[in-house]
Amino acid sequence: MPRATPTEELQLIETILAAHPGGLRIADLEAEMARQQGAQLNRRTLQRRLQKLVDAQRLATEGDSVAVVYRLVQGVSAQALATATVATTGTAEAELYVPVSAEGAAIRDQVRLPLMHRRPVGYQRAFLDAYQPGETFYLPQSLRLQLHEMGRTSAAERPVGTYARNVLGRLLVDLSWASSRLEGNTYTRLDTQNLIERGQVATGKDAIETQMILNHKAAIEMLIDGADEVGFDAFTFKNLHAVLSQDLLRDPLSSGRLRRRPVDVSGTVFLPLALPQVIEDSFALLLAKAAAITDPFEQAFFLMVQLPYLQPFEDVNKRVSRIGANLPLILHNLCPLSFVDVPERAYVEGTLGVYELNRVELLRDVFVWAYERSCQRYLAITQTMVEPDPLKIKYREALILAVQSVVTGLRLPSPAVMAELAQAHAAVPDRAAFADMLGAALQQLHEGSIARYRLRRSEYLAWRAVKQPG
Repeated sequence: MPRATPTEELQLIETILAAHPGGLRIADLEAEMARQQGAQLNRRTLQRRLQKLVDAQRLATEGDSVAVVYRLVQGVSAQALATATVATTGTAEAELYVPVSAEGAAIRDQVRLPLMHRRPVGYQRAFLDAYQPGETFYLPQSLRLQLHEMGRTSAAERPVGTYARNVLGRLLVDLSWASSRLEGNTYTRLDTQNLIERGQVATGKDAIETQMILNHKAAIEMLIDGADEVGFDAFTFKNLHAVLSQDLLRDPLSSGRLRRRPVDVSGTVFLPLALPQVIEDSFALLLAKAAAITDPFEQAFFLMVQLPYLQPFEDVNKRVSRIGANLPLILHNLCPLSFVDVPERAYVEGTLGVYELNRVELLRDVFVWAYERSCQRYLAITQTMVEPDPLKIKYREALILAVQSVVTGLRLPSPAVMAELAQAHAAVPDRAAFADMLGAALQQLHEGSIARYRLRRSEYLAWRAVKQPG
């Protein structure tokens, strides 16, 4: 079962307590959450969630210590709960949400009702069948034009992936951090930067959070490094899932494979497809329709809508959709979508609108706001960027092969080895500069950067042991 986000856990607590007007003690609440979720929430995490709701005046307590009882505040309507303060700092929820259209607001209000007041609904294949590329548009023409105007870059006529490579360092940190944060990851942006750039694991964080960040980094690099080979096909998206889910699934064999068993999605009344053959057929149709869409923004948003709705993999579906949504932007040298500053609740509720109502307006509001925010961030960066070193662009693939040769061959980065590889990979006038680039790349190589050179962790560790014995 996919891991619930903090917002989904808060909603579940409210739903359970709404069914128990007299309140529950923490042990009883813990047991009921475990029954509904299929897994027990850590007691300290549950205590933090409860305190957050108490501070927001959504819950009241009675009694002391282990006998304390939690209950919903009497007379608070679902709408009032939806707009109440949720941050312990006193920041209002309205300040943590994106501007929404009238249609988006209506969806938000519907998905904020307690689960018992929302009608269970299964996957509707007609929602995918009804979409006809070139005729159906989730993004109106005026909005598509606005997005193109916002996202246009100076690299528009350059080879595919040029702009993403120009902002690669910042994008790896921003997108890895922001997308992981939407899954409840507690790494800060600085923690993420230290992990990605220096291989430094944040203290006090569990291995799952660290792995999630590194998987995002590897997935982003996969799309950018293979920009001239990836596409809207099963090979690309299965491999994208394999990278994003590495060492995070209970069954390692599920990584990169379409699911063969039913799954539940916590915090919603939506029931995903269960039949493997129907999942496979729907996945193929989804990708075929995505490939037939000509507008990159429509492609990106279509993936954000339809891929999580189908739930083709056992878990990590939303992560695949967020990274996959960047594929058309990378291929067209448009500003990427980093999801930085996107309020988790707005994103979750937009997705619930698709799951339960087959309505895209709230998620569209989130998408447009998030993209505008990303453009402001990246276009400001590129205005002050130093022009990339032409030699690094020219020998990018050769440098990857040279680094692989040293690491997999368990060779020491001596001047003789650098000169040998420069002779094999670079033209005569560029050999000295190539040797310097190779030496710098090997010096800066660490566990958090090996995916850039298509290396396995085991290969890197074996080489490091030779390079730094003892």
